[in-house]
Amino acid sequence: MAGVGSSHLRPSDEVLLQVTDLHVEYSAGRGRTVRAVSGVSFDVAEGETLGLVGESGCGKSTTAHAVLQLPRPASGTVVLDGVDLTTLGGEELRRIRTGLQMIFQDPIASLNPRRRVADIVREGLDIWPDHLPRDQQGAGAAADATDRVRAVLGSVGMDLDEVGTRRPHEFSGGQCQRLCIARALVLDPRVLICDEPVSALDVSIQAQILNLLEDLKEEYGLTMLFIAHDLAVVKSISDRVCVMYLGRICEIGPTDTIFDLPAHPYTDALLASIPQLDPGGGAEEDVLAGDPPSPFDVPSGCRFRTRCPRATELCAEQVPELSEVSGGRFVACHFPLTGDPAQ
Repeated sequence: MAGVGSSHLRPSDEVLLQVTDLHVEYSAGRGRTVRAVSGVSFDVAEGETLGLVGESGCGKSTTAHAVLQLPRPASGTVVLDGVDLTTLGGEELRRIRTGLQMIFQDPIASLNPRRRVADIVREGLDIWPDHLPRDQQGAGAAADATDRVRAVLGSVGMDLDEVGTRRPHEFSGGQCQRLCIARALVLDPRVLICDEPVSALDVSIQAQILNLLEDLKEEYGLTMLFIAHDLAVVKSISDRVCVMYLGRICEIGPTDTIFDLPAHPYTDALLASIPQLDPGGGAEEDVLAGDPPSPFDVPSGCRFRTRCPRATELCAEQVPELSEVSGGRFVACHFPLTGDPAQ
């Protein structure tokens, strides 16, 4: 059931992954607490790609790790196909978490430099042999695991016989990311969490990896949570977009709608920051002043108000809840761009 401030969530039986009222906090010593994620709610339907976007430090990656229960959120629920992961522990959580796999930002650092490619990709099957195409033990198990590794490597454009005995340092960044994707796919996950998977790659390689993810989504029937700060990347791969600022959701809705007509002032400023071929095309008033506030001392009310040109006293007094401004598009703003600010 959707909680307070989560009216934008679809019925739980219509989505595969539903995150409700997620809070993540860290102790920073001397009695200080970092409120990294505060009341975040979103859902992802089966076969859908939800883009999670925002400035560095806004809580995107923290949200992704909390979905995996690494670490556990302070409060909130994470429901995967009807099962709340926050209520599970031990073997139960480990087993259901095989259906959630992550691709990390730095592909080279996320691969064990001491291990060979075949062993890296196969490791998940060694831990969970019942994820083999045929659930059996004994003589046929090793052959099945090898076939599975060969298949997922082939899906990312690599050949087991050519790369299986090599180690990560022998590959480029783009090739290492292909290996990371293969490792994530070997357990046949339902949800793939992509934590800025192309930000460390050259632009030409980024396009290759994005196209590969689109192809794999179709081939393996994947549902994806795609995290990025590059708006062009998010637009190219996402069905819906969720915009975050300082641990809260500002706006969420269909990709084309948000990019064509942003309703939150922060979303509008983000889109205005995209480099233009025409240097004179951007409006000066779209440039934000100042820096994001400290997560140790977040502003009262709307967290964006200290940088928002439309802010009033109401914004300091009340936290804006996500409310629908058009079909399927929700915004957390007292004075969205679809209307005039109060005088």
